Amino acid sequence: MDDKDTRVDPALLAGNRRPAAGYRATHFLWEVKEGVATVTLNRPERKNPLTFDSYAELRDLFRQLKYADDVKAVVVQGAGGNFCSGGDVHEIIGPLVKLKAPELLMFTRMTGDLVNAMRQCPQPIVAAVDGVCAGAGAIVAMASDLRIGTARSKTAFLFNRVGLAGCDMGACAMLPRIIGQGRAGELLYTGRALGGEEGERWGFFNRLAAPEALAHEAQTLARQLVEGPSFANGITKTMLHQEWAMTIEQAIEAEAQAQALCMLAQDFNRAYEAFVAKQKPRFEGN
Repeated sequence: MDDKDTRVDPALLAGNRRPAAGYRATHFLWEVKEGVATVTLNRPERKNPLTFDSYAELRDLFRQLKYADDVKAVVVQGAGGNFCSGGDVHEIIGPLVKLKAPELLMFTRMTGDLVNAMRQCPQPIVAAVDGVCAGAGAIVAMASDLRIGTARSKTAFLFNRVGLAGCDMGACAMLPRIIGQGRAGELLYTGRALGGEEGERWGFFNRLAAPEALAHEAQTLARQLVEGPSFANGITKTMLHQEWAMTIEQAIEAEAQAQALCMLAQDFNRAYEAFVAKQKPRFEGN
């Protein structure tokens, strides 16, 4: 089969593949290096709170990542020894108390759309959590696929502390699946902080790292994901989320279809050929 038969139509590529390395972030730091994209929440003097603008930009960026052919994994971190203190009290909470129901619903739907965008982008997301991780910051960590914390990290779903329900941005659906119903209820009803070591025992964190090594550990994990079969990893992420709403029988059939699709990818052939040659496979994501 010649190249003419195997090449992808340029018009199809133009509509479905857009490199993300050239993106210029406005409300946080953004870097793409060797397949790993890094989002750094960068307001360290306020412990990296979110604003209306940063919520919207993060939502739109994660939506765009489904088209990014140069990003295979994402790291989300905070600057200055903290992850994220949640919604900015002065720039979000203050204005919210003056809004009417339609505008409030507009806001809560926007914040929920950030979680949807994180779940729907095909790249695995690694949250590197140090220090304060509160409110919406805790949600961003929760919505990531993998979490590395530190012993000094404090994760608090503190909506209860400001007179709101714990059911924010998908917390009542996702948090119990990560740490269990009883433990999730305790955090959502009380708003207390979950320490790093306790968070690792409960399964919220995959593992802990020393604060000075956290960024390196997160990047190392992300690079391991980049070296894997990125197309298949995207399928795994999709199925992990979609199967929440399936019966076991439906999930088995969905996984049969998904796995058959992955068997059509060249990475499956590369893995076999590498095994035969007693070499480590070099995956290319196709």
